[in-house]
Amino acid sequence: MREIAPGLFHWTAPHPGWDPDGEPGSPADWPEEVGSTLWRNVFIDPQVPDSLWPALDALVSGPVVVLTTIRFHGRTRDAVLERYGGAQERPDGVEAFPIEGFQETIFWLPEPRALVPGDLLIGDGEGGIRTCPESWLRGYLPEEGARLAELREALQPLLALPVEHILASHWSPVIGGGQAALERALA
Repeated sequence: MREIAPGLFHWTAPHPGWDPDGEPGSPADWPEEVGSTLWRNVFIDPQVPDSLWPALDALVSGPVVVLTTIRFHGRTRDAVLERYGGAQERPDGVEAFPIEGFQETIFWLPEPRALVPGDLLIGDGEGGIRTCPESWLRGYLPEEGARLAELREALQPLLALPVEHILASHWSPVIGGGQAALERALA
């Protein structure tokens, strides 16, 4: 677990649903380790391994809010709520950006200037960010027929945010330089 800014933590953990035989380029092509975020008492897409609970216990004083970016990211949501108790509403200091037509909500944390996407924006493996592969869109949204051009267009409003960090669920997050990384991904 890494503290990105005061009160903002990001970590990766193995996902039990990971398929080591996921065909390259398919919707199952993602790394075993998935990212999770904690901002104050707000968890976003938590995947908490047993070894991390003591560190979280030292940081969290319930009740918590657990936000999910996309339906596939339920992860250890129930275990977090059971352990700390849950509040019902998204707190001040967390903004939601539902991405129309893509069944995902990207969360914006204004104070630490952090963007927390689910599957639509992922690490590029080189310290930047990219849009998800088109195969993911076909796999997740077969009835929508969405394409990367439409995704880039739907994500354009995010460029108005003063993004410093992009805490991706898949591959590495962008720590510092988030605005430039987002501009490159959406160009």
